[in-house]
Formats: sequence, C-alpha cells, structure tokens
Amino acid sequence: MRAAWKPRLWRELLYGLIVFAFYTFVEALHGPAREAAAYRNAWHIFDLERFLHIDVELALNQWLAPREVLRTLSNYEYATTYIVAAGIMLVWLYLRRPDRYREMRNSFLLLNVIAIACFWAYPVAPPRFLENTQFVDTVLQGATWGSWGSPLVGHANQLAAMPSLHVAWALWVSVVLAELRHTRTVQVVSLIHVAVTLFVVMATANHFLLDAVGGAIVVWVSVLLARHFTPVPDEVRAPDAFFLHVESPAAPQHVGGLTVVDTSDIPLRREAMVDRVKTCLHELPRFHQRLESRGRWLRPRWVEHREIDWDWHVPEYDVTRPDGLPGGFDALHALLAKIAGEPMPRDRPMWRWVCVQGVESDRAATFFLVHHVIADGVGTIAQSLILLEPRYQPKLPTQRMPGVLRRAAATTVGLAQLATDGFPKVRLATGDNSARAFVTVDLPLDAARDVARSHGVRVSDLLLTLVAGGLSAAVPTVPHGLLRVSVPLMVRPPGAAAEGNLTAAVMTEVPLGPVAGGEPARLTEIARRSRRLYTGTRMLASNFAMRAAGVVLPMPGHAWFARTVYGGRTFQAIVSNMPGPDIALTLAGVPLAGVYPILPLAPRAPIAVGAIGWDGVLSVSIAVDPALVADIASLADAMKVVYDELQTGD
Repeated sequence: MRAAWKPRLWRELLYGLIVFAFYTFVEALHGPAREAAAYRNAWHIFDLERFLHIDVELALNQWLAPREVLRTLSNYEYATTYIVAAGIMLVWLYLRRPDRYREMRNSFLLLNVIAIACFWAYPVAPPRFLENTQFVDTVLQGATWGSWGSPLVGHANQLAAMPSLHVAWALWVSVVLAELRHTRTVQVVSLIHVAVTLFVVMATANHFLLDAVGGAIVVWVSVLLARHFTPVPDEVRAPDAFFLHVESPAAPQHVGGLTVVDTSDIPLRREAMVDRVKTCLHELPRFHQRLESRGRWLRPRWVEHREIDWDWHVPEYDVTRPDGLPGGFDALHALLAKIAGEPMPRDRPMWRWVCVQGVESDRAATFFLVHHVIADGVGTIAQSLILLEPRYQPKLPTQRMPGVLRRAAATTVGLAQLATDGFPKVRLATGDNSARAFVTVDLPLDAARDVARSHGVRVSDLLLTLVAGGLSAAVPTVPHGLLRVSVPLMVRPPGAAAEGNLTAAVMTEVPLGPVAGGEPARLTEIARRSRRLYTGTRMLASNFAMRAAGVVLPMPGHAWFARTVYGGRTFQAIVSNMPGPDIALTLAGVPLAGVYPILPLAPRAPIAVGAIGWDGVLSVSIAVDPALVADIASLADAMKVVYDELQTGD
C-alpha cells in the first residue's frame, strides 16, 4: 500500500496564519455601529430564547457566580481547554493519521472561516454585556489569566458570540474521534468535555444556548463540506462511482472481452493463466483491491485485499457435451451470458478471468470481466493487453483538447444541446431480471472499411446501421420510429492509466422499421444524424456532467442523477466501436484466434453492441435482453444480411 500523504508543516502553519489574519481583519472592523448591532442582535437572541422557554443562561450564571472554586475552574476551562483539545487533535492527526489529516484539517479550517464570516455579518454580544439582566461576568470578576480578564488577551473580540467557537472546537474534536472510530473511552471523555464546555459557556455568561446550537451547525456543515471536497487516498472517482449507482440486480455493470484461442498445438491451461495474472499483478492495482464503504454520504475507496480467491477469480469451465463432442460457440455464448448477468460481490476485487474448455476440437476460450467502476471499455482492453504477449501499446487517436476558454464555451453549448435533446421516442421491450443472450459476428475489416468509404460514412455509422436494420428485420414487433442510441466516445489522453472511466456517452438516433430506399438510405440518414457525435460539444458536456455531478452532489444526489440519466429514460441501446491490436498475440503461450468486446446492458436498455478491429476482422458482439429478441441468432443473421445489402448496394 502507498505511504500516506503528509503535508509540509510550513504550509499548515501558513493556513493557520491566513485564518487568523481573517479573524484580525474582522476584529479591526469594530466601531460604534458594529457594537450597536451586536447588542441589538444579542437582545433578539435572548428574546427568542425567552419566547421558546430555553433561556437557561441566567439561572446557570447565578448558580455559578457565588461558588468561588467552581467559578475559577469554569473560567480557566473556558479560556483554555477548547484550544488545548483542538491543538492536540490536530497534532495527533498530523503525526499519527496522515491518511485522514487533510480532510479533518479542512473541516477545522472551514468551521473557523464560516464562524468568522458569521462574526462579520452578524455580530452578537455575549449575555454578560446585556444591561438590567443581572448577568455576572465571572471571567472579569476573577481576573482569569489568559482571557479578557487579564492584560494578556485584553484585545479579544468580545462581539463574536454567535456561533460559539468554544463549543464548536470541542464538538469538532468529538466528531473527529467518532469518524476515526477511536476507543470508546476516549470518545466518552471527549463527549464529557463537550458537555462541560456547553455548561461553562452559558454559566459564565459568555454565550447563549443558541450560540452553542450555531456552533454545532457550523461543525456539521464544515465536516460535510470537507468530506465532499477533500480528496481521499484511493477514493473512487465520481465518473467511476457513476456505474456503481446505475448497477442493479437486473443490470450488472461488467465490461470485458471474449478471446478465442487456437489450441491446435498448445493447450490452454488454467494454471498458466493464474501464473500470468500473478506475474502482472503489480501492474493491475485494482486486481488486488476491493471497495470499502465509507457510509451513505461518501464515495467508497479502494483498499488492499490480501487473500485472492483464485478459484473464483480464475475459474475453469468445460462446455463439452455429454456425448464427448465439443459444445461449440453456442455453449460458450450461453455460459458467458450467464456469468456476465451475475452481479459481482463487493467483498473482493471485482474482476474475473474465466477459462473455457471444449469449445471446439482446436478451440478454447477465455472471457475477461471487469466491473465498470474499475475501467471503461478502452481501459479494459488496456488491462487485458497487460496479460497478453508480446506487450502491446494500443494506438489510440491523438486527443486534441481546446484551450480553457474554448473548452468552456464548447461545454456550455453542449449542455444546452443536451438539455434540448428530449427523450426517446421509441422504447424497446425489456425484462425484469438479468437474463441476457450473447452472440458474435465476424466481418472482414478491410471490406467493412471499404463499404463505409464507398458510402462516405464512418465504420461507426455502418455499425449503427447494422443494428437498426437487423432489429427492424429480426424483431417483428419492433416499433417504428427513431431509436435513441448511446455511443461512448473516448476522452482518454495518451498515456492515461488503464484504470478509470474516461469516455463520454453521446446520443444519436437511428430509424427503425422500413426505410424508403432500403439499407443504403438508412445508412445515409444515420450518418447525417450521427454528425452530432463528432462536433465535440456534446462529448465535452457529457463528460463534464458526469464529473461535475459527482463533485457537486452528495452521494445520494449523485446516485439519483446517475440512475436518472443512464438507461431507458434517455436511451434504448448502446453501440460502441473500439480500437484493437493489429499484431498477433498469445495468451499463456496459446495463439489468439479471435477477440470480441463485452458490454453491459444499461438499466431498461435491452441491447448493447460492441465492435473491435482485430487481425483483419471487425469482431462484433451483441448482448440482448431475451424479452427483446427471443432468438439472438436471428438478429446476428439479419445484421449480416444488412451488411451484404450495403456491400452490394442493392
């Protein structure tokens, strides 16, 4: 595990000086008008307490004033203990808990800044300043050293009663101890200190009860803000947590790849796959980490998982038929669909690499599944390439990002475009469980590029047309109209780590049903509509929304946002075209004969189609909800028919 981050001491001292300078600035604003406002506000608070029958300060003050020993102890408690407690806590955090220091320090700075801002905007005099109320200034009466009762701190700001920083600092220490799950004894002692401080600030006539309530509110707000905005080591990033929120038992969110290997000369051995993972484990951090929950309001974080269950992570299946014949690709696809439809438990690293024997006499297979919280499709390809040999660096297109101002302008335009895109006009049939079917289709890559080139479109447009035309032909009950499709676009900069989701989902629409002019006309219409995918504005806006929502919204709000924008309410299908390797690769010494992407179904979006160019083949995978297509083979055949029609131009 990485060593915990520890800040520079001079920088921490500088933060303290800045906050103190802010306090000094507010104190320098003292004048007759400010003093009059402080007295007026104090009377408002006192009157409100009397109206609510919670004005306990005078009774406590009159009880304490004649008791000399208790009065003196209370004076010194008021002057010192909150400073000592907070100071000890900050030093202890810095030295012993650097992993949580930044968050806790931020909350302490925030509570002071918020309190000082309140002193500025709403000065309040303490109860002991109110005339004709019989309050006794016990601190002044005892000339308590270290307070305004002594020359040492005679200049202290005495018009800063709301909120009570004495209560706030003591309560902050108690909250930090609870956050860190410190021993029960220490937490009880801290709570006693809070209770004593609450009594003292009122009994010494320095604060109203509502000042203490204000201090508690400031602590609550500052802790929440610090939690939300402070980076936590290995905290799940907002775009990654997005896919934890959208996942449901009916829509597990796994991405991955299916690899078919040629076992003519070398058999595929599960033990060799395990050895390969162990060799590369240091390059795959999420393979030895699991999620740790941090409560309902905080994103989880990645923590080390020492014991890897190799039987679960790298299991072996044999699809050979009872009569001893190979099970074939239908059996492989059925097994993949079953396992991909099972949610991954979160008490272990969220990946699997399944070995499948008995596909054909000279073919075995593996499928590599990674939860979407770990990586997007391109990231999963990058991770799988670490396990293959020889080492290969994907040739990703260069990402040319505009400057800050142009990017901001483009994002603003894109947000306006997204806001006016409306909702899907066509909805496809979906089931209420995680059942799915899976099939693959192979198309000659060069020929597919030629077809796209001859029509003046992109290969992605061709893929969208195969999906729309195939659904129109294979599903008699498919509604006619415009189908909303989510197309993931890469925003992954060169050299980015394999982990993380660095894509943006942009919507386009494809016509379902008969089209005058046949499939060539459908392709032309789809290409026209898909131009929005490549202008960049919607892509930037989509990526910004995914990141910003997780930063601005608390966890429950981010979860609501994710479930609202991702799935059947906004799109009905996913179609993705990804780059693949252009060299021969091996898996545990066995040559690869085919590679296919695995995409998850989004909630209430019953079809996901992925394509990857590999070794001269456009390898297409199709995952569907059986409620949409009862016979997935018919959909694959229909897509081939559409391709043939586009190739011949008939």
